[in-house]
Amino acid sequence: MDNQFFVDSAHLSPKALEKKHRLETDPSFRKNHMEYLPGMEQIESDICARVIGQMQSYDYNAYTARDVRAALEHETCSVEDFKALLSPAAEPFLEQMAQRAREETSKHFGNTVYLFTPLYIANYCENYCVYCGFNCYNHIQRMKLTPEQIEKEMRIIAESGMEEILLLTGESRGQSDVAYIGEACKLARKYFRMVGLEIYPVNTDEYRYLHECGADYVTVFQETYDADRYEQLHLLGHKRVWPYRFDAQERALRGGMRGVAFSALLGLSDFRKDALASALHVYYLQRKYPHAEMSLSCPRLRPIINNDKINPLDVHEKQLCQVLCAYRIFLPFVGITVSSRESAAFRNGIVKIAATKVSAGVSTGIGDHESKYSGKETDEVQGDEQFEINDNRSLGKMYSDIADEGLQPVLNDYLYV
Repeated sequence: MDNQFFVDSAHLSPKALEKKHRLETDPSFRKNHMEYLPGMEQIESDICARVIGQMQSYDYNAYTARDVRAALEHETCSVEDFKALLSPAAEPFLEQMAQRAREETSKHFGNTVYLFTPLYIANYCENYCVYCGFNCYNHIQRMKLTPEQIEKEMRIIAESGMEEILLLTGESRGQSDVAYIGEACKLARKYFRMVGLEIYPVNTDEYRYLHECGADYVTVFQETYDADRYEQLHLLGHKRVWPYRFDAQERALRGGMRGVAFSALLGLSDFRKDALASALHVYYLQRKYPHAEMSLSCPRLRPIINNDKINPLDVHEKQLCQVLCAYRIFLPFVGITVSSRESAAFRNGIVKIAATKVSAGVSTGIGDHESKYSGKETDEVQGDEQFEINDNRSLGKMYSDIADEGLQPVLNDYLYV
């Protein structure tokens, strides 16, 4: 169980405790989650309306086995075909879906599997998201790495052979402003050939600055595309503004980022509708920005203690496999990442079918790569983890396991000229 998700209210002042209680029990006390806050850029785009319109009208129980067979027979998977493949009617066809997904993956990606690792540089957060270990009311060890500490962590990771890094922070402009993240990008460019960001959403000009500092791509989790459910789970902070988060990838592309990545956290709401919306978000943006590289992640909500506040919906491995196969058939050119939230056995299997990218040597804590990579104890202060991972294999172990499956592990295939 992920004990760090438990909100220890004993450390809160009476005033903070009262505010937290009102946020949880009185919707009128919360800010409107559909209204932009000062400083948030609004862009003109029809992508959101198209995605949400399709999601809201999706009745997955209306699809039949006949619809699924037809979808698998079609050379090109339409939106309607994709809806059928996500439906309960497709569950008995998982083997056929896996075979079709494997063919599409092999056709467009060969037998390659890309490897990367995340580096959390700060875990301060100004949001109250009730399911997250970093949320502002959780009593955890907070930490923000200095530039010297960031470079030390990067050096340790680079020495393992890793060539792609994903930089992450908690969502706090106050503690991790854009300039701080930009300096981390400049450091990362010294050690890695590919630099990704998973940070709070920012405006177009800020994405342009971060790209100039060395960032190649941006990942944003929408968490759930169900705006009503989103409102219940994100009670405080900039992350509460649902439409600003939705448009983050498009702002990043307008800011010059080479690629963007998308995800819902399956289990927060109806996973079939969230999976549909995630893929359609990619589908429509892909047509609007055909030059951009796009990818999907498919994380499931990890076990938590305060289920009474979240009421997570279980998404089982077979259902996750169905979603991933449907993604691959519908979006054959899109990268698919499967995180260390999943087991080693599941990840070993899914890279042979649909996934093209996995993380290795993962830590979701702050400043702990020396102890995790070398096994040596350190006296340095470390920040608490966001969630517990399920697959803790090192880069070397992941590399050899992928090779043993007859696949080609790839650390980087980009050339900068």
